[in-house]
Amino acid sequence: MSDTKPDSKDASASTGASNFIRHMIAQDLASSKHGGRVQTRFPPEPNGYLHIGHAKSICLNFTVAAENGGHCNLRFDDTNPAKESQEFVDSIKDNITWLGFQWHGDVRYSSNYFDALFDFAVQLINKGLAYVCSLSADEAREYRGTLTAPGRNSPDRERSIADNIDLFSRMRAGEFADGTYSLRAKIDMASPNINMRDPVLYRIRHIDHHQTGSTWCIYPTYDYTHCISDAIENITHSICTLEFEDHRPLYDWILHNLDIDSLRAVSDLADSDYDYVLPEQTEFAKLKLNYTMMGKRNLKEMVETGVVQGWDDPRMPTLAGMRRRGFTPASIRNFCESVGVSRSESVVDLSMLEHAVREDLDKHAARAMCVLNPLKVVLTNLPSGHVERLSMANHPKDESMGRREVPLTQEIFIDRADFEESPPEGFKRLVPGGEVRLRGAYVIRCDEVIKSSSGKVQELHCSVDRDTLGKNPEGRKVKGVIHWVSAELSLPVSVRLYDRLFNVEKPDSKDIEDYRTCLNPDSLVELYDCFVEPSVADSAVRHFQFEREGYFCVDAIDSTPERLVFNRTITLRDSWSV
Repeated sequence: MSDTKPDSKDASASTGASNFIRHMIAQDLASSKHGGRVQTRFPPEPNGYLHIGHAKSICLNFTVAAENGGHCNLRFDDTNPAKESQEFVDSIKDNITWLGFQWHGDVRYSSNYFDALFDFAVQLINKGLAYVCSLSADEAREYRGTLTAPGRNSPDRERSIADNIDLFSRMRAGEFADGTYSLRAKIDMASPNINMRDPVLYRIRHIDHHQTGSTWCIYPTYDYTHCISDAIENITHSICTLEFEDHRPLYDWILHNLDIDSLRAVSDLADSDYDYVLPEQTEFAKLKLNYTMMGKRNLKEMVETGVVQGWDDPRMPTLAGMRRRGFTPASIRNFCESVGVSRSESVVDLSMLEHAVREDLDKHAARAMCVLNPLKVVLTNLPSGHVERLSMANHPKDESMGRREVPLTQEIFIDRADFEESPPEGFKRLVPGGEVRLRGAYVIRCDEVIKSSSGKVQELHCSVDRDTLGKNPEGRKVKGVIHWVSAELSLPVSVRLYDRLFNVEKPDSKDIEDYRTCLNPDSLVELYDCFVEPSVADSAVRHFQFEREGYFCVDAIDSTPERLVFNRTITLRDSWSV
């Protein structure tokens, strides 16, 4: 069984609504800035799984490049090996591909550029623009100052160039312990932008790297690495989220203080005729959803403390979790497009994402019947061993999805909620002496209710009106239609009913001391005695609308050939709306 296929049109080439980034790129192309090229990148740090917030950035970077005949690189920002792993690298690549995008050329890593980054750091030292500092982390924070008070110069700020070169070379050679020294840019300790107060460029860390092994014991910081990596890859538009706006002056300072010819010499366009132009950073507002926590630190803590069952728990906002729950690539891409791109921070209602997946699954999910809480019904006027194979459409509005056979036998299961001995007003399902239509089959009448010694309804004895297949009974009107499955020929399955993980809009609010107090106790309900029609086992699709119950998908991890497990993706209607 496979995921619902993305739209036949290449996902990355779809044309979306205008936004300020699309407008900016159109102006740049019109003026032949960057040589008329568009080259973007998606640069995740492999320290966790991608979440729905990353999807917005993925869709934006890949789509605007493809719309303008450009390319988008995948580059792992792997400068902090203490928190990174190959597991995260593999997951990120897998989920970008699943979303329907393909990066340009080979996968790239910031660690690919460690040699060049070191050489550029030496260049800054030789220009008197970087120095080796012996302040500890706590001392450096003290010297840094505050938002209202300027910082103080490090005692090592005027160390000679020769001494700085010597110490930096010895840092690389592994002579010093972690934290003994750092390499800092020499900018302005009184700058109103605290990011410009002699930021750290390199730290000593004696730890193996998932790509470079034990080759390095000093690692560059993100701010230093990112802009140079963009320049090496000839990125034209470095698109990132708003929290990096205050880092843009540092991005520009580093690039404009390096020798442009040396940058071009190690760039992807070194042997081309293109004019070499430095990349520029542009920021947009990140995606924020209510009823959701998306900070990697929070997600990691939930995984490690057992609040959820892993990064791919279907209640998680990770792409792996959403994929396992049954969200489709198209639904996530459509959601990201509908949210839009702006510079204004706002919180998006989770119901918009849920609407996007409902809309996509309504069009593409095959229909089937599954009884979650079974009640046996004996059709007394059908003979024992009776098997009647009824033909039903896999989708009521899409004939191209074909048809399936659903067996009707003497004994069937209906859902307990579809029978009431003492029905409330307006109840339109089965009652003693009443009639109801079985979906795609006949009208039945409840003739007898069989109970246990404790008074619980055990089974119903009903009669079938054999003259009502595909037509209404004569002389009476039957309003209710219920789903059902054959008791003898249905498949026993397990079903997980997933819902929102949190029951408050802002679980990560500063007013909430412990987000665990906001967990939704009904975020997962597990049912083990459910039955589904047999056609599901032979289906090539993974997503289904279980009629009258919701949208479900086969759990690709826990399902076995002997017993399928279904995850509820979403209910048929928004149960959270007021």
